[in-house]
Parts: sequence; C-alpha cells; structure tokens
Amino acid sequence: MPTIEIKISDFETLLGRRVGREALEGLLCKVKGEVKEFLPEEDYAKLELNDTNRPDLWSTEGIVRQIHPPARIYPFFQHAAERTVIVSEKVGVIRPYLAACIVHGPPITETMLVHLIQSQEKLAETYGRRREMVSIGLYRLHKIAFPVRYDAVDPDRASFIPLGYDQPASFSEIIAHHPKGIAYAAALHGAKSCPILMDAKGQILSFPPIINSREIGEVQTGDTDLFVEVTGTDLRMVLLTLNIFACNFYDREYTIEPVSIHFPGETEFGKVIRMPFDFSRPIHLLAKDFHRVLGEASPVQEIATSLESFGYTVTFEGDRLAATAPPYRDDTMHPIDVIEDFAISRGYESFRPEMPSSFTIGLLSSIERFSDQIREEMIGHGFEEIISNILSSRQNLIDRMKIKNALRPEACVIDIENPITERFSTLRSWLLPSLLQVEGVSSKAYYPHRVFEVGEVARFRASQDATETCTRLAAMISHPTANFSELHSILEALFYRLRLKLSLEPVLHPSFIEGRAGLLIVNKREVGIIGEIDPDVLTQWQIGMPSAAFEIEAELLNKGATVSGPTGQFG
Repeated sequence: MPTIEIKISDFETLLGRRVGREALEGLLCKVKGEVKEFLPEEDYAKLELNDTNRPDLWSTEGIVRQIHPPARIYPFFQHAAERTVIVSEKVGVIRPYLAACIVHGPPITETMLVHLIQSQEKLAETYGRRREMVSIGLYRLHKIAFPVRYDAVDPDRASFIPLGYDQPASFSEIIAHHPKGIAYAAALHGAKSCPILMDAKGQILSFPPIINSREIGEVQTGDTDLFVEVTGTDLRMVLLTLNIFACNFYDREYTIEPVSIHFPGETEFGKVIRMPFDFSRPIHLLAKDFHRVLGEASPVQEIATSLESFGYTVTFEGDRLAATAPPYRDDTMHPIDVIEDFAISRGYESFRPEMPSSFTIGLLSSIERFSDQIREEMIGHGFEEIISNILSSRQNLIDRMKIKNALRPEACVIDIENPITERFSTLRSWLLPSLLQVEGVSSKAYYPHRVFEVGEVARFRASQDATETCTRLAAMISHPTANFSELHSILEALFYRLRLKLSLEPVLHPSFIEGRAGLLIVNKREVGIIGEIDPDVLTQWQIGMPSAAFEIEAELLNKGATVSGPTGQFG
C-alpha cells in the first residue's frame, strides 16, 4: 500500500487547523488511510493509504483536498493555451504520449522541493509501474524556448549533461552507466531509438523516462516558474498524472498555464489537446440505487450535498442524478463507485446497523470442495500451485498464444471498460497463459518445473448474449525432455483417483504442436485439452525449455460430466 511522509505543520497549513494524532486518524477515514507514525516534536508523520486506485491521494495536497474539498473550481481546465509542445510520430512505437503545463507562483522552498520529489517518485514508481507507464519531469521555465518538441533519436548520436554528471554523456552511456539509466532502462523495452525532449533552440530538456538535463531539469529553491511534463504509454494515465500535479500546485496558490499538445495523429481526445485536460464524464444514477445498495433511503438533496462535499459535480432532477468525478480522479467506472463515495462522505457510522434476522452456517460450495481435492492430488504428483490474477491482457491471452481466429473460444474475452492499464484490461478466458507467464520468469529455478493452478476464468457467450464464470484446472511441466506422454500419465492417474474414465481425440490447436495435442473426453463430452506447447508460443514467453500442458473444466468433472454432446470448449 502507498505510504507517504508529511510535515505536520505543512498539512495543518493546507487544512486550515491544527490536528493531533487522534483527530488525524479520524480524518483519514475519508481517504481509507491510517497513521503509522506521528512525531509532532519532529514535525513528521507517516501515513499509509489503503486505496491503490486513487493516486491523487498520494500527497499532502491530495489528502487535504479529499478531507476538505475546496469550494473553488479549477479554472485552468477552461483557459486558452499560448505555448505548444509538438509530438513526433517517431515516438509512436516507443512512448507515444505526452502531457504538459506551466506553473507560476511563490518561490520553491526546501520543504516544497522535497515534497515535489516525493510526489513525483510515488506516482512514477507505483502508479507508473517504475516509469514504464508514466514518468514525470520538472524544469526551470525561464531557460526553455517554445515550442518544445518531443521526438526520438539514435542513442549513440545524442548527448547532454544529465543530473548527477558534470560532463556530457550519450543516451547509450546513460543507459549503461548512469544509476537512473541502469534502474529504468527496462521502461524502454529495448527500443532502438530513445525519446528526447528539446526546445526550439535545440537544448535537450531530458531523456524521458530516464533522466533530466542538469542545466534545465534541475529545479532549485527559489524558482518561481516551472515547466511540468508527463510522458507514458497510456494517454489517460498521462493526462490524469498531469491533472493531479496541476491541482496540487493550484491548491498551494500557484497559477497554472495550459499548454497545447500537438500529436501526429488522432488520439482518444483529439489530435490537438489543451492540457491540463478534464476527461471526466457523468455517471447517471437513481436515488433508489443508493437505497438498494446501502439499505437506507436518503433524499436526493442529501445525496447530492454529500457527493459535492467529496469533490463531485452533481446535477439532479426528480429521482435522477448525474455525478461527475473531479478531474484529478479516474477511478469511478460504475455507479457502485459513486455510491461507495457517498457512504464514505456521509460516514459509515451514520448508518443504522441492522442485525441479521436469521441464523445461517457458512459452508464451502461443492466446486470449492472439489477444487481442494484436485489441489491435493496435484501436489501429491509433485506440482507446485500458483495463484495468478484473473485480469490479463489480449496480448497474453490471444496474441502470444497464436490465437488468430476471433471465433475460437479463447478469443471470446471480456474487456474492461476504461482500464487503468492495458496489462490488466481483460478477464482471462483460460489459465494456460498464466502458467506460461510464471514459467517465463522462472528460468533460473532448477528444473524440472511442475506448476498448476485451479482458478476462475470468464467468457462471453455470443449465442446467449451473456457472460459466465467457471473454475478450471491447468498444469504444465517444463524440462529438457518434457513431452505429451509424461503429462498424460499424470492426467490418467488424476482421473483414476477421481473415478472418471478418460479418452482422447486428436485436435488441432494453434497453441500446441500439430499431432501432439488431444481433446479430453469424459462421457462423450469435451472437458479439456492436453498437448505439447508450440515452440513459437514458448518463444513469445521467452521460455527455453520444452513444455507440455493440460487444461480442464473442473466444474464439468465435479458434476461427473454426465451431460452428453460436444461443447466446443477446447477444440
């Protein structure tokens, strides 16, 4: 969970009143936070935040803003932009998106500088996945000539003096020897050219997402005018990060000057975007939705007032409401998110508790008991269990598995609307990619490798216009002589223990070697697939050992697979 350090006096100044530890604990309920350390004699406190979906809270300004939202709006989202940044098409395959704004205000103090560095690192490291998705740069504005250009260069032909150096170094040398280059080179995924930010005079501002120029990118105490930029691979994340920084500065009485960003082609929000950019949209609800979820009816006016005190813009007519999250948030994806914020804003303690009217005893479901039985059997065969995320990506589930036919069952995935990152944008449709992902990072572990997972997958049924979730078992072996026969013998032993009769039928599947894959049949019904993994698939996952795997519909086995007829689940 994100942990931030604050100066108590700075927090009290922004909040407008003094707080002790007990009072601070109470206030942090609104941000799902808690006090880990509170040392007033050192003017220091450490806070842990339990909401990883709210990067806007990972700063003193963000916490204060949520506890006591400002009555004023953020006018800079409507202001015109006079200065521009031009994005080259060359960065499209490396790091395509950039957002920027300009900040004017009181001189930067030592405390403010430390705070800026902490906010920058928290957002880039945690939200930005170690700068892979998002990185942030701050620069001394008076040294920059506009328009600024965001381009790509040959790493051996461009050089500048980076922070921490007193002599010029090429981009290649920075990647190989500079501490930041060594730490964050992976964010560029081995690209042949490197991103560069330069001004109209040809001065290099930075090498995103690695390091700033010492001459222009070293913000110092006393600076009053800053250029702020964010680069990354996801436009919404880049825009949100800039919005957070702009609102943080504005809450400290700084003035925000928008910047016009010119992209080489159309984006989700246009080809030319004035930034900071408010991309929030209203979510429509009924007052009865709050009653249904929270168990207590509230007047529409009370709901609107509570949400507005939590930063929302709310309009309502009769029983209908439209709630728009503030521009520094991008975590409200469903009406239930708005309802949760209403409950937090009003205070959970304000709801009248109601004791259950009936006594019940909790029991594991039939499929969970069966899953535990399967786990014991697989562990008995020398396999190790993995637990992976049900969220994945189309690249992992389809592209890396050579699934080119969109009609294949594995390709019928369920995408998440408005995902935070493409890496977790899709519900997985099968388990095998999860096993391959684990194997791909396990090459240094001693062989043989035997792993399995019992977990949920989700699929869209076009014929029924509905989704379904089911439990599956997948297992894989990897070692120099791994083959179909070895894994089949394990599978036969498993089915013998489950008292089920198993038969095989040949099948062609793009993820398996032709002639070395088969459908698993029980009572004339497909329940799974087994085979040796295709070498091209192994290469996609950077696996150097032969591997064989099977995947089974555990729920069908639990029912004894008594229903006849083909399902098309695996073939």
